[in-house]
Amino acid sequence: MTPPPPLGRSRLGGGPTFDSALDDTELVTVRDELARGRWAETRRLLAETGDDWDLRGHRLTTLAAVSTSTAWGREWLLAEPDSADAAALLACAAVHRAVRRKSDAESARSLCRAAARMAPHDPTPWLGLLLLAHAGVTDDEPARCFGQVRARHPEHHHAHHLMAACLAGHKADHDDPLHEVYDFAAWAAEQAPADSPLALLPVVAHAERFRALARAGTLPRDPGASGHWAGRRARQVLKTAFDWWLEWDVNDTDDAPEAPGDPRVPRTPAAPPHPRHKVDLNFLAHAKLHEGRLAEAAALLIRIGPHVTREPWAYPDRDPKAAYRAARRAALGSR
Repeated sequence: MTPPPPLGRSRLGGGPTFDSALDDTELVTVRDELARGRWAETRRLLAETGDDWDLRGHRLTTLAAVSTSTAWGREWLLAEPDSADAAALLACAAVHRAVRRKSDAESARSLCRAAARMAPHDPTPWLGLLLLAHAGVTDDEPARCFGQVRARHPEHHHAHHLMAACLAGHKADHDDPLHEVYDFAAWAAEQAPADSPLALLPVVAHAERFRALARAGTLPRDPGASGHWAGRRARQVLKTAFDWWLEWDVNDTDDAPEAPGDPRVPRTPAAPPHPRHKVDLNFLAHAKLHEGRLAEAAALLIRIGPHVTREPWAYPDRDPKAAYRAARRAALGSR
C-alpha cells in the first residue's frame, strides 16, 4: 500500500461549494442539461446506471435537486408512462421539495410508492420514503423504510447513513457509551464485505451522536471542546477506520512497491470508486481533526480535494464553510 500523498496546499479557489454530485463528472454534465430542459441525457444516464443501486440513488437524489426536475420529470413520464426511471426522478424531486417544506409530503410519499410498484427491485423509492421519515415530514417509521431498502440492497450506503442519523437522536439527554447507534453501526460494518465503505459507518455514527448530544445541550456545541472524540471507544473506532482507508482507498491506483530482485508487479486494478466515498472521507477527516491527529486529518483533506460535504462540518449548527476552512488552517496551514 503506498502512503497518502504528501502534505501541501490544495487549490480550492473560493472555498468549498458543497456540490452533492461530488466527483461524478458525468452527473454534473447531465444535471446541467436537465436544468436546461434536456431530459434525454438524464434518460440515457439512468439507463446506463442500471442496477448499481448506490450509484442510482446518488444520481437520482442529486438530479432531484434541480429546480426544473419536477416539470421535466412529469413531461418525461407523460412521454413514456411505463418508464420506471421517469417515475423515480419525479418521486425523488417531490421528496426533495417536501423535505425543504416547499411541497406536500403526502404527494411525495404517493409518488414514491407509485415508483416502487413500477420497479419492485429498486431500493431508490424506499430511499425517498426514508428521506421523508428522517426529515420528520411523514409519520412513516424510519426502521421500516430502511428495512425495505436493505432487503433490496443490503449495503445501501445512503440508507445506512440516514438510519444512523435517525438512531443517534434517541435519548440525547445523556451521553451513553453503549448507545444503540454505535451497536447499529458496528453491526452494519461487520455484516458488510471487507472492502465496503460501510466499514466507516461507526465514524459516521459517532459524528451523528455528537450532533444530537450537542443540540440537546448534553455536550458543548464546539466539537473541539466536547471531548467526544477523546474516549477509548472513539479512538479505537477511528484507528480501525483510518487503517481501512489506508488498505482500501480506491483512489490509490499506483503500482505496488518493488520486491527485492523482482521487476515492479502491477497491482490488481482497483474497482470504480464508490459514488459516495467522498462523504465518508469528510466524516473521517472531521473526526481525525477533533481527535487531534492533524497529520492524518491533513492527508484526508488533501484526498477530499474540492469535494466537501456540509455534513459533518455543519454539526451541530455551525457554518460548514467556516468550519471547513478552520480545519484546513489547523491541519494544512492553508485556507
